[in-house]
Formats: sequence, structure tokens, C-alpha cells
Amino acid sequence: MSPPDTAPKRTVDPEIGLSLLYRDALMLVIDKPAGLPVHPGPKGGPTLTDHLDSLRFGLPRRPEAAHRLDRDTSGCLVLGRHAKALARLNRLFADSKVDKSYWALVEGGPSETEGRIDFPLARRSDDPRSWWMKTDPAGAPSLTLYRVLGRAEGLSWLELKPVTGRTHQLRVHCAAMGWPIRGDAIYGQADRQGPGLQLHARSLSLPLYPKRDAIAVEAPAPQHMQAGLVACGMGAEP
Repeated sequence: MSPPDTAPKRTVDPEIGLSLLYRDALMLVIDKPAGLPVHPGPKGGPTLTDHLDSLRFGLPRRPEAAHRLDRDTSGCLVLGRHAKALARLNRLFADSKVDKSYWALVEGGPSETEGRIDFPLARRSDDPRSWWMKTDPAGAPSLTLYRVLGRAEGLSWLELKPVTGRTHQLRVHCAAMGWPIRGDAIYGQADRQGPGLQLHARSLSLPLYPKRDAIAVEAPAPQHMQAGLVACGMGAEP
């Protein structure tokens, strides 16, 4: 098995600003730009799928995404490099074996420095094309852990850890607590023409190889969140 590529983040597709964070024989971890859907949708337009051929690195087939990341969320996205690798990765995510951590800038913020959000979630509509969600006592169990990393006037910088992986879970949970994620035009009060959703898949730890330590990867804070993070006390990114 070839050794992992653990070099610092490097751009591999300048057209969309796509960067590689980690590579080995089974998987890639990329830093997905905010605003780029992973898969094609009913409205069309550019997607990550259009650019996967640039991530073959000598293999005959392109890699495929092993989990979901919203269009407007930036950060760590795992790709399986071939069918067997993708199946193994899919199982790790389905079994909640992957530890994921997100950074969010939220309006206002919790009074406590850490806690848990435990609201079941369900679709707002019976329309199978709609993925907008709501809190619903009859919905699927959904749990998020949070920790305050910094504060500024009217703003908080949170670390969010989804224990479950429901669609839009972090966005709905934060909004339900009264501190929506900044830039959220669906569950908050943001303008759709604003600076964008302030949610970033910061890191993940993935136990891909049974006899090795879990693979840990981090994605640096995106440009559109830098000002808010610095206001909340973040120092310069390495």
C-alpha cells in the first residue's frame, strides 16, 4: 500500500479553488468550497461531480463522495478512490464511526459554554424533492454537541459535533435554540444575496485501517468566515 500524502493543503483544481487535504490508496479528503453542490440537482449548474476526473491521480476511475456536505458548507469531504474503498467508507459513516467537527458562527449564542441539542427532526414537506427540515417530536432522533470557542458582539463561534447525521441537522438545531447560523437563508433571517452560510466542516477523524490510528484531517477556515472568527478571538491560521 502506498504511503499517505500528508503534505499541506494544495490546490488541485484552480477553476473552483478545490484543494486536497489528504490522500492514500483508498481515500482522498478535499476542502470543498462553499457554494459548490456535491451532486447535480434539479436546477442544474456546476457541481463537484464535474471536477472529479481531476482527482484520479493515476487510477482508471474517478473517486466518489462517501458522505454528504451541503452546497453552502465548506470543508472536509471524504472521497473513496474505488468501489471497495467507497463501500468501506460508506459503512464507517453509516455506523457513526467517523468523528466530525464543524465550526459555525451563530447569531447571538448559548449562555452556557457547552451543551447538547436533542431535537428529533423530520421533513417540512411530504414532497420527496424537498429536503428542508423541522423539529418534530415524531421525527428521527437527532443529537448535536456544542462548545463555545469564542464570542463577539452579537456573535458566537461554536464547535458543533453531530452525533447523528440528519439532513441540515446543525442548521435546524442552531435555529431551534434561538441562535441561527449566520448567513442561513433557509432557517435564519439572512438575505439570499448575503455573504453565505457561516458553517465549515473543520475536521474529521476516521478509523479506516484497523491496525493504525484513526486518520485525522483539518480544513483551514474559509475566507468568507475569517472576519467573524477573528472578531471572536481566533488567531492567525497556520
